[in-house]
Amino acid sequence: MIDGVEGGGGREGAGEEGGRAGLGWGVVNRLILGRPLRGVAFDAAVCGLVVFFALSGYLAGQTGLAACAVGLAMAAVLFFRRTHPSAVGALVAALALVQVIAGWGPLSYDIAVLIALYSVVKYADRLRDGIVAGVVAVIGGVLAALQSPGAAPWWMGAFFYALIVGAVWLAGLNLRTRRLYVVSLEERAATLEREREAEARAAVAEERTRIARELHDVVAHSMAVMIVQADGVRFTLDRDPATAREAAKVVADTGRQALEDMRRLVGVLREPDRPESPPAVDEPAAEPAHRRPALVELPALLDRFRAAGLRITCGGAGAPRALPPGLELTVYRVVQESLTNALKHAGVGASVELTLDWGADTVVVRAVDDGDGRPVVRPAPSGGHGLVGMRERVGVYDGSLAAGPTLAGGWRVQARLPLPAAAGIEEGSAAA
Repeated sequence: MIDGVEGGGGREGAGEEGGRAGLGWGVVNRLILGRPLRGVAFDAAVCGLVVFFALSGYLAGQTGLAACAVGLAMAAVLFFRRTHPSAVGALVAALALVQVIAGWGPLSYDIAVLIALYSVVKYADRLRDGIVAGVVAVIGGVLAALQSPGAAPWWMGAFFYALIVGAVWLAGLNLRTRRLYVVSLEERAATLEREREAEARAAVAEERTRIARELHDVVAHSMAVMIVQADGVRFTLDRDPATAREAAKVVADTGRQALEDMRRLVGVLREPDRPESPPAVDEPAAEPAHRRPALVELPALLDRFRAAGLRITCGGAGAPRALPPGLELTVYRVVQESLTNALKHAGVGASVELTLDWGADTVVVRAVDDGDGRPVVRPAPSGGHGLVGMRERVGVYDGSLAAGPTLAGGWRVQARLPLPAAAGIEEGSAAA
């Protein structure tokens, strides 16, 4: 009704400076005095309508200067009908009472009374204010009917005014209900968004704790190797200097790698902010807490997923290289989580193409499924929190992760991990 043109008032989309072409939307969404320009312009037009009725009556000689002043005062008060609806309704009622006391009878600018009534019903914090405003408006209609000369009895005029007041009141109530419903939906959406962000942060924190625990196991293993080799150096230094020198080299290399893993471990525990926000949270890990898989277990891992229903083809380019234990664990987890996501979302019977491309300074893990499967009965074993875990693990080693749908309807995951200059220390060499 009154607000039919203004729609949502001040809730135009955030981001008007980011994409709408032309001047129209940018001007409409600007703020003036803390209010949207669209709503301010509409309220100014409403006030201008009341001013027009007040001045036209005065210029036509139908009203005096005092009556015109009352109409202009009503128009000025209506400008604040959104922010202070109850106060505006009270002031307009007081000005209308002045009109009744002066005996001027109904005038054309009395449309301001209906506008104020509508605003109180729609915008007031409590509906009780709208009920009081409706009762006052009905009483005002009765007084206006008593002051209206005519052949018809006064009660017919009062009934006519009451019908108009009732229609305006019901229109305001209807739009008030709609406005409160929209507000409740917005609050619910905001709450769900906050909960989703909290769950994502909790998943990231849990995955970082898991990564830190696994890196701690890697460092502890390296320290154990160093102790064993150092003891070997002490006992073979005099009898076999060549073996002692080789063992000392293993101690030094293992120590450097352990120091690098320790730095990564500290970096994980500090929980640095990452720009990416995890898009999903998968099932929790099903493996023992202190188990550290290796790349030699990949065939067994692929067999388990094939038994679960995936059709996996494995290939790659380049010759596999020995990796540091932490980086080897990351590659294993990326493969595991990629296949887990394929089984969960593509379904049983989906085809997955897994490739490991070994370059001079990078290893690229790529898993592409066709999305052509059926829903799984039981969730597949997971090593962490899906894309959250892959993103965190790859980030620890300064790698990059890309995940998204393919044109064929499937899903593609690709992780690129840089290799150290001298990749890793083989456990077999460490035990020599």
